[in-house]
Amino acid sequence: MTFTVVGTPGDRRPALFAAACRSSGLPEPRLVAWTDVLRGADLDLRPGDLLRVDSPGEDPEADALLRGPGDPARVGGGARWYRTFTAALGRLSAAASASGARLLGDVEEIAVMFDKRLAHARLLAAGVPVPPALPEVDGYAALRSRMDEAGERRVFVKPAHGSSASGVVALQIAPGRVRAVTSASMTGDVLVNSLRVRAYDTEHEVAALIDGLAPDGLHVERWMPKATVGGRVFDLRVVVVDGEPTHAVARTSRHPMTNLHLGGARGDLTAVRRALGPDGWRRALAVCARAAACFPGSLMVGVDLLVGRGMKRFAVCEVNAFGDLLPGLTGFPGGPAERLDTYAAQVKAVLAGTWGTSGTTGKTACVTT
Repeated sequence: MTFTVVGTPGDRRPALFAAACRSSGLPEPRLVAWTDVLRGADLDLRPGDLLRVDSPGEDPEADALLRGPGDPARVGGGARWYRTFTAALGRLSAAASASGARLLGDVEEIAVMFDKRLAHARLLAAGVPVPPALPEVDGYAALRSRMDEAGERRVFVKPAHGSSASGVVALQIAPGRVRAVTSASMTGDVLVNSLRVRAYDTEHEVAALIDGLAPDGLHVERWMPKATVGGRVFDLRVVVVDGEPTHAVARTSRHPMTNLHLGGARGDLTAVRRALGPDGWRRALAVCARAAACFPGSLMVGVDLLVGRGMKRFAVCEVNAFGDLLPGLTGFPGGPAERLDTYAAQVKAVLAGTWGTSGTTGKTACVTT
């Protein structure tokens, strides 16, 4: 069994996956750089190869090929990034099919997960709980109009193709007041990602922020107040491998964004489970399994689960094709990934020979309603 990984040299993901292969007694995976794929290089795949598509990471050269030249820290260019990325996925799929190699992730499903509007629609149609979305938002004026029509005063505004909270805005409005919390920094007419979350409190600033994000497409959802643990709001990143939730981390924060690179911190998962109770924990994982089952061609899906105040309500706010970068995190005790990290769990599932053998991978069906 030989793996080929499309990734970025120096990125932690391919290195962690390679370590998982070695620990399972498998040969070192061959790494094909995203920059080579984006330039149209021949993959030189062989029959029986297992092709894993990983994240392009934060490589400036790959970013320039995906979005065009410019500051890698800039916000924007997501629509072009998406077109280039999905075209490359199509070439990878064609190359695998022509050579007799096998993809470990369905490229159409990856494309859906990288469009928040499509992913939300797929989950909603399957009856998976998601925050209600506001339609047809193409700028600040339309956003305020849709919010008024829906009676919403708090929403999350997300670039349709963004990741890592790039350009995400937590917006609150009240009579005579507006407040937008985001990691995007406005420098003249340019929006730049920052590792510091900040707030904008004037109508002019907030309108400029939303209108600056709008050309690449927006996805807007109701702001669901999150539960707290240890005095901090939290959500859950749950990794689902071969249809079964195997790993989870509680992401906690003192501001609306819980992303770990924006000042969030791993919380006490034991305390979260205790607060939810056994039945609540089972229901939370069941929602994540149902979300992952909507992507049956994907060996792994990272599900971001909102837990509402009172610990009774759940909603899926994101599904992630590359959501397994959780170094040092081992699987649930007693589960199939006990003592294994997220990458070793995926290698184990492939070696077991159960994944993808019947055309679907999820243990829980994604039933469209």
